[in-house]
Amino acid sequence: MEKRFKPKFNIRKGDKVVVIAGDDKDTSKPRVVKKVLVDESRVIVEGVNIVTKHSKPSAQNTKGGILKMEAPIHISNVMLWDAKEKAPSKVRREREDGKTVRISKKSGEKI
Repeated sequence: MEKRFKPKFNIRKGDKVVVIAGDDKDTSKPRVVKKVLVDESRVIVEGVNIVTKHSKPSAQNTKGGILKMEAPIHISNVMLWDAKEKAPSKVRREREDGKTVRISKKSGEKI
């Protein structure tokens, strides 16, 4: 069944986040979001959920072999990093001059 509305997330590509659940849980080390998969509610985070992929030789990859790459994790397992407080923080939204702005709940700063 197709989803009726596209979900809105507070996490975007390039944001610093911390992993709050799973094998790579580390709430003190911020990491960068590489990609947000909105339809699947997942994010790809740099250095998190590393999997090995076996690839056959092809035109692009003549050698083939074993590749290490990041797999997506659920968006609920990451939390935005507040640089001012140096801690993970929840986010609220406000309208300013017709644009939506993300604001950290811990420090009150714009993200």
